Amino acid sequence: MCGLTGFLGRSALEHRDAVNGVLTHMAQAIESRGPDAFGAWADPEAGIALAHRRLAIVDLTPAGAQPMVAAGGRYVLAFNGEIYNHLKLRQELDCFGASPLAMTANRSWRGHSDTETLLAGFEAWGVEATLKRAIGMFAFALWDREQRVLTLGRDRLGEKPLYYGWQGQGANAVFLFGSEVSALRRHPDFAAPINRDALALYMRHNCIGGEHSIYQGIHKLLPGHLLNLAAWQTEPRVWAWWSAGEVAQRGVAMPFAGSPEQAVDELEALLSSAVGQQMVADVPLGAFLSGGVDSSTVVALMQAQSSRPVKTFSIGFHEAGYNEAEHAKAVAQHLGTEHTELYVSAQQALDVIPKLPTLYAEPFADSSQIPTYLVSQLARQHVTVSLSGDAGDELFCGYNRYQMTARLWGKLQRVPKPLRRAAAAAITAVPPARWDSLGRFLPVARLGDKLHKGAALLGYTTVAELYRGLVSHWPEPDALVLGAHEPASVLSGSQPEIQGLNEVERMMALDMLSYLPDDILAKVDRAAMGVSLETRVPMLDHRVVEFAWSLPLGYKLRGGVTKWPLREVLYRHVPRELIERPKMGFGVPIDHWLRGPLRDWAENLLSESRLRQEGFFNPAPIRQKWAEHLSGQRNWQYHLWDVLMFQAWLEAK
Repeated sequence: MCGLTGFLGRSALEHRDAVNGVLTHMAQAIESRGPDAFGAWADPEAGIALAHRRLAIVDLTPAGAQPMVAAGGRYVLAFNGEIYNHLKLRQELDCFGASPLAMTANRSWRGHSDTETLLAGFEAWGVEATLKRAIGMFAFALWDREQRVLTLGRDRLGEKPLYYGWQGQGANAVFLFGSEVSALRRHPDFAAPINRDALALYMRHNCIGGEHSIYQGIHKLLPGHLLNLAAWQTEPRVWAWWSAGEVAQRGVAMPFAGSPEQAVDELEALLSSAVGQQMVADVPLGAFLSGGVDSSTVVALMQAQSSRPVKTFSIGFHEAGYNEAEHAKAVAQHLGTEHTELYVSAQQALDVIPKLPTLYAEPFADSSQIPTYLVSQLARQHVTVSLSGDAGDELFCGYNRYQMTARLWGKLQRVPKPLRRAAAAAITAVPPARWDSLGRFLPVARLGDKLHKGAALLGYTTVAELYRGLVSHWPEPDALVLGAHEPASVLSGSQPEIQGLNEVERMMALDMLSYLPDDILAKVDRAAMGVSLETRVPMLDHRVVEFAWSLPLGYKLRGGVTKWPLREVLYRHVPRELIERPKMGFGVPIDHWLRGPLRDWAENLLSESRLRQEGFFNPAPIRQKWAEHLSGQRNWQYHLWDVLMFQAWLEAK
């Protein structure tokens, strides 16, 4: 796992000494992504410069150093990621071009890095054909010295990030790219203003999704996409080399024909293969373990293939509603892993908050970023690579909103719209505090807050509206962010053409296209890379993804049980009584902290005078929610955290 950056633009390369200085400065911004080595390569005549920060995982020798020049000399590659089947690809390359009667190795390899394998594939098969053969996670910048064309590429599901965009004007324009926007900002020509439209998108979803970034003119390369830019061009060509939407559509159209039990057998075989491939490393390796279905399945399959106890890591909180450490410990004891846990004090968690603006480089407000950073920090004390159970919910129907939609939407539709609207108006007419007092004899915390949130659902007329409402924080961000027009996204205005999916399947597909790469994977990548830890996600092996989408929804949500096939795989290794319990999010008590130890910090960032002076937000709705939250009348932790994380980022940038 590494970090890369660079730029294309002839005028920027007139002085080689200055170029090396700029490359070094840009790469320093992403040093935590690759603390082991720095490499740079430039061709001033062609106008291209590449820099690389290395976290050595496979082939720790100088033979794995980057940027790497292909054996034939045509290509130069800066690569971030892992190709898990690269040894198999080497075997194919060794025989490539040989006669059927002489299938012997005909290639001399300098080392055993997957970067060298990838370069050889590009030379032999071309870029796109090589990527389609590859199993892995990656982002890369490839320079074709013969054609003078830059190619940027990103893995299928978006595990690794890649940003790009033009800065400067006319003949002095320079095309910047890198693993994080912090690297682009280090270039002397970077002058992009804040993108208010992207800020509106952030306020809706607590992250900046799709191709957008917080800066005007700076974009993210979408998952499964390639970009080409020749030295003489001004507009890059961007296209998809793999489509998650097409995989979902194809899987539903051509479903798995076997029995549910056969589906479990096939899933276990595929996941075991993915886990086994991702356990290959030349450095210590372990896994995150929360004690839930997804991480427990990954760890169980790791331990089944390991002759030694797998190293597992979890963190716990003393607040009961946020602690899963005891469940993780029970699973670890059953499997016989070498388990390390850390119970985090409130102060330890609070100490992470000042790091977040730099760690994420853009505004990012999923508050589970805090425990994700802490468990990454814990793991990095013992290993350099950690596997995770991410993506199980999106692939196997695990989120509560899927089950709720499947169970309630049909019934809700039968209620006339005017009656639904009247019921919603009646509920919201009673203040939450009054509902709380009326329901004081019921075992329901914050009854009024929950009723008000539920009332909003009654007004939706389609599942698309329902889904967008469920995944939205600020429902009208244009009214909150001054001068903003919320851009279209896969959730509004530019929904992908995915045919044949039912309502729940469409929600799952949209999560795979948006929430998974924009929130979950970004959260884990930035937190882990901030402590120089590589994370790997076996469930995002594209063979597993394609098989999961071929399973009928009735296999995934079976008899009211979510993630049924995944659970059945797990129960072959772990007793179900260690797993079956209510789903718990990976979070921290932000709501309590904002009323307690974070109150002064938040008040400073949310002061009306400050908000007016900075000029990004309409202060009124923010101040109203802050007052309601402090009084205990409502729980606005997620809305307020969105604002606070932007404010903290703005202060630190």
